[in-house]
Amino acid sequence: MIAFGKRLAAVTLGRGVVFLQGDLGMGKTTLCRGVLQGFGHKGAVKSPTYTLVEPYELAEHQVYHFDLYRLSDPEELEYLGIRDYFDERALCLIEWPDRGAGVLPQPDLEIYLDIEGQGRSIRWLAHTEYGVQLAEELNR
Repeated sequence: MIAFGKRLAAVTLGRGVVFLQGDLGMGKTTLCRGVLQGFGHKGAVKSPTYTLVEPYELAEHQVYHFDLYRLSDPEELEYLGIRDYFDERALCLIEWPDRGAGVLPQPDLEIYLDIEGQGRSIRWLAHTEYGVQLAEELNR
């Protein structure tokens, strides 16, 4: 997951909306840790389960890591000022995006993490023109 996260960081160039799909323990937060390490982050990366969002201001990038697992109503995101996080210069990584349905923007890329044998499988689906570009880069 760390290696794939670093690869994802390289192709996104620090912008876009990425939904992370997978059951508990599939490695969504670990993948986010890899993305942040790919941008040079050296500190801890914890799951923002209780705060809902953890911002990372890096030298050249702004990354927002969302974990919506404990969100009880998508409308709660409006109170967070959710729309302010989604701009052209930020990368938004969103765990449990289904909990924010109707409020979150369409993702550029949706990544699915599943169990496969003793490990994990990773697959992705593009939802925007930019997402298609990301998917093509990831497929190389």
